[in-house]
Amino acid sequence: MKKLILGLLMAAFITGCGSGTSSEQTNTELNVFIAASLDSVMTELAQSYEGEHPGVVINLNADSSGTLANQIKEGADCDIFFSAAQDKMDALEDNGLVKDGTRKDIINNRLVLITYKNSGTTVTGLESLANAKSIALAGGTVPAGAYTRKALIALGKLEATDDVSIIDAREVSEALGGVEISEQDNVSKVLTAVAEGACEVGTVYYSDTYGFEDKVDIIEYIDNSLTGDITYPAALIENANADEAQAQAAEDFLNYISSEDKKSVYEAHFMGFVAG
Repeated sequence: MKKLILGLLMAAFITGCGSGTSSEQTNTELNVFIAASLDSVMTELAQSYEGEHPGVVINLNADSSGTLANQIKEGADCDIFFSAAQDKMDALEDNGLVKDGTRKDIINNRLVLITYKNSGTTVTGLESLANAKSIALAGGTVPAGAYTRKALIALGKLEATDDVSIIDAREVSEALGGVEISEQDNVSKVLTAVAEGACEVGTVYYSDTYGFEDKVDIIEYIDNSLTGDITYPAALIENANADEAQAQAAEDFLNYISSEDKKSVYEAHFMGFVAG
């Protein structure tokens, strides 16, 4: 009898352990590729969603939209792409990598010229950018860098071209009288370079200044007439590695981050620049 009871207890223990392991393995992971300027707001939204959906884990990959788009083209495991530029999403759509009918414009943003606190800079805007001792500038393939180059073209500081991504830091420097330029591969690094005082000024998105109000000052809000509209689209990506549960969770999370009741979250981070 004792052996029988012991055997039953052991069986129950093993079954219990097995159930726990199975439960852990039911988690559905989503790979969400986001523009670097979305890092803070998407971290908040992902944590909120995970709290409401304990079986889902959101993995955020934040970088330049161009870098992320290239990773997706090369076959990276991605469920949702949230871009800082329409043309990066366009390129994926042209390659059949965006799920039909899922693309949504979620956020409007704006480019700003910033400097670090108490810098004493004599730069008052893009028109006087040549007065800067040093400039942090995102590369031409990075949306923030492309928008900055478009603005400088509109102001007559750079020669017009159909492809602003080919304008390198050397050309910008020469056009501004030889000012030192530190070219960065995403907008978050531009923000860090200015906030830490490594560069006197730089161009970032308005949203990037969220949480950095004590470290940077905004010199100029660059008008959209110079940059064109800065609208962030998000869409589901064709992911051959996703099972049905993952695909369904991706659709649900996209609806979650684009829902009307999440506008207040974006407004807090983007200071009112919300699409729709």
